[in-house]
Amino acid sequence: MIEPGWQVAVIAKEPVPGAVKTRLCPPLLPGQAATLALAALLDTLAAVATSPARRRVLVLEGRPGDWLPEGFEVVPQRTGDFGSRLQGAVDDTLAGWEAPVLVVGMDTPQLTPAHLERAAEALGRAETVLGPADDGGYWVIGTRCSVPGLFAGVPMSTAGTAAAQLARLDALGLDCALADALRDVDRFDDAVAVAADAPFTRFAAALASFGLPVAPARATTGAGRD
Repeated sequence: MIEPGWQVAVIAKEPVPGAVKTRLCPPLLPGQAATLALAALLDTLAAVATSPARRRVLVLEGRPGDWLPEGFEVVPQRTGDFGSRLQGAVDDTLAGWEAPVLVVGMDTPQLTPAHLERAAEALGRAETVLGPADDGGYWVIGTRCSVPGLFAGVPMSTAGTAAAQLARLDALGLDCALADALRDVDRFDDAVAVAADAPFTRFAAALASFGLPVAPARATTGAGRD
């Protein structure tokens, strides 16, 4: 079993129109995309808040607003490419703490406390954990300790990201357990599918409020990152 006191870090952007979920435009307008991003972030934070994690951290690009629930520490994101930001999220969250960390994005509004618990349990059996996304990326990565170069050479936001990350972990001599597969919300068809799979989320309600015609979407268990 994992040692008591695992942590969750949510790496996210402030939901500002024109800066988030730009691949949803069109058919969404920038303001609608930001509304949907905020809903996804709120769903993610709610899942983390109701999980049994000992510590909850928001690693944020931008400024927190009145949307931030209680119980979260806010850490500013580092600069650089996304791999550098992920490395910073891991290092900054683990600094001064021995408890393992799970890092998740804001693109999986269907995330539940059970997903996090299963990922933490998997991390108890291995040095790292990775949750694959349907698009070839991943929605969660976890580690028991800070490891320099954890994301070095891993291309982000590609169909081969998860495979490259697994290869990088193997090159570092770290064994890895797999968590549940989820679907990222990157494009509009992803948004429709995830909303259909998680109809009681803020995300699904926000999407429905736009009144847009949507193609029928098959329910899925998938999710990921912007």
